[in-house]
Amino acid sequence: MVSSVAELITEKIDTMSAGERRAAQTLISSYPLIGLKTVAEFSQQAGVSSPTILRFVARLGFQNYPEFQSALQDELAAQLQSPASRTITARSPLPASTAPILEAVLENIRETFRHISDKQLADIVSQLANQRAHVYLVGGRFTDPLARYMAAHLNLIRPNVTHLVGQESLWRDRLIDMSKRDTLLIFDIRRYQDSLVHFAEKAHNRGATIILFTDQWLSPIARFARHVIAGRTAVPSAWDSSAALFVAAETLIGALTRKLETDGAKRIREIEDLR
Repeated sequence: MVSSVAELITEKIDTMSAGERRAAQTLISSYPLIGLKTVAEFSQQAGVSSPTILRFVARLGFQNYPEFQSALQDELAAQLQSPASRTITARSPLPASTAPILEAVLENIRETFRHISDKQLADIVSQLANQRAHVYLVGGRFTDPLARYMAAHLNLIRPNVTHLVGQESLWRDRLIDMSKRDTLLIFDIRRYQDSLVHFAEKAHNRGATIILFTDQWLSPIARFARHVIAGRTAVPSAWDSSAALFVAAETLIGALTRKLETDGAKRIREIEDLR
């Protein structure tokens, strides 16, 4: 399975020079569009030299800048696909079994976790373990069930957890309560939801730490996020699969439960006594 440019950056970031890291950060903040500009324009926006951009591209394994841009163009085309463009047509035979989708989902999970480091997971768990801070969770049209599922678990093991539901205007009303000590956890996969992007930007401007669960093509929310979990979602179907992100969420839930073992167990017992 071919790695996306964002995934290659995650793999190679520890080997990059300071200038190459700035190029990587600039690309992620405007992914993938800044990489489709000329070398001179990319270097100017990143604040590094043109040779640094070319070294960055080579570090990712590309032979030259056009090859790098071709990969980004392919990603952009995939990012813009809609269920309608992926719908199985009458000319496409139905699969004989569910095996192709099952194998694709399993491969998505494996590939997703290949690009998630132990340090990244530990950093996210530490962020979520601060029980004095508030954790807000929200998702898009198809991913909000993941936010609701994760919020239900977090509410059992720690206080100050809110799943943002209802009309989008109600989300914006909660911005007044967000501060730099709080965390906003967002699920957003293609086609990315404009309302989530605008909400994330406002939360970021208020200082909230954003944790993003997205796909390999990266929601525009990545430019505001401190932590990004990029899951593989493509399967042989008109619809993307959130299975890999679900497993990533469950992994974090399990790790956080272990970290808050004493407090979490006490809280669960008290909840059970109140029932």
